[in-house]
Amino acid sequence: MLVVGDLKERLLVLKLSLSATNALHGEIILPGDKSLSHRAALFASLAPGKSVIRRFLNSGVTQAMLRSLTELGIDWSLNDDCLIVQSNGIDHFRMPMTPLSCGNSATTIRMLTGALAASGVPCVLDGSPGLRRRPMDRIITPLTQMHVPISSVNGCAPLTLAARGATQPLQAITYHLPVASAQVKSALILAALAGNGATTISEPGPSRDHTERMLSAMGAAITTDSQNRSVTVQPLAESLTPLDITLPGDISSAAFLLVAAAIVPDSQITIKDVGINPTRTGIIDVLRQMGAEINIENEVVRYEEPVADLTIKTRTLKAVEVHGEMVVRMIDEFPVFAIAAAFADGTTVVRDALELRYKESDRISTLCGELKRIGIQVEELSDGFAITGGTCAGGCCDSHGDHRLAMSLALAGLRSSNPITVNNAEILNESFPDFVNNLIKLGCEQISPATLC
Repeated sequence: MLVVGDLKERLLVLKLSLSATNALHGEIILPGDKSLSHRAALFASLAPGKSVIRRFLNSGVTQAMLRSLTELGIDWSLNDDCLIVQSNGIDHFRMPMTPLSCGNSATTIRMLTGALAASGVPCVLDGSPGLRRRPMDRIITPLTQMHVPISSVNGCAPLTLAARGATQPLQAITYHLPVASAQVKSALILAALAGNGATTISEPGPSRDHTERMLSAMGAAITTDSQNRSVTVQPLAESLTPLDITLPGDISSAAFLLVAAAIVPDSQITIKDVGINPTRTGIIDVLRQMGAEINIENEVVRYEEPVADLTIKTRTLKAVEVHGEMVVRMIDEFPVFAIAAAFADGTTVVRDALELRYKESDRISTLCGELKRIGIQVEELSDGFAITGGTCAGGCCDSHGDHRLAMSLALAGLRSSNPITVNNAEILNESFPDFVNNLIKLGCEQISPATLC
């Protein structure tokens, strides 16, 4: 059972309430991948000419990117889910008259900073109070080494980029990221396109490689060394080629539906045309370790990204331990993974996940606190958590302004002894506006709104 708030031109969920449901069945085609939508819009603005991006995700965070591109003088239009971008290239950004508002999106502010560093255009980048709490020294330190004129407020947004001569290249560097991060790596790759030589970026562990794949497909000279976990970027010798791409579905959004089918008895669903980049499929591997039956079919490669259909059937889940490199491969999926753990036999332990404390919220603290509120047995650890499966009483909880937490907590209602209501759930529109509609399509029932808890 599903209770939503006001339905206007687009879904606005002030409150999301789910209770136990019958088996889930059906096929779903998800909106385009959020990480790839972000990149496609920005990278299209770097390439002179017309780019066509089909299955673009129109959500809160991608709208922040598009608004910023408008301020930079980039022409774009969005018809349904087809984004068309017309640009004169990276050397023709317009200086914005006001600070660029990146909303709640760390991906937007970090990647835009890298692109603007390459362009040499002066700019201020800012965002929501939540974004202002996210650490930005991770990009400021290496960009400063590249001679990017950048400053911040105590290592956080707003970020200020001063003007740099268009003919003055940035300093090529060799830099080791202290923490594996696709956002930071992407910012440095983009800045390195305007370098005076080859820039090499290495990491202590794996991170998403969407930027390397897409820019390489557009003609950038980028080489990867998997053994040393490094990327080497040559400065642009020729203009990037415009995009003509159909984006795959988002594995991070698919994760919510996979877990829903994994915990509701007798369920079987298929999610069509989903990105299965190996840096993002940790959630599939861990659910399989827990005993879920997940089949990968119809695999293809588009713009260097692997894509496939995913079919999951409910099986009895068992507890697992997650640590090390697997953490990075499912860093965004831990809130929904915690719901799978809550209905698994035994105690699931997550370690080496300190990075979760620096997401949209302190995801370790807020996740554990909200799980306790709905009767799930959880222990907060310094770098993770431990969940003993089998109990979920239901009740009221809160999103804390975190889109993934809102959707994850709601899903627990599919198996809880009483309904679960998540207040301030409208934040889910930041990444997965079709979350409610997809649950309805798979067999959940929408009913009348009710008062907030």
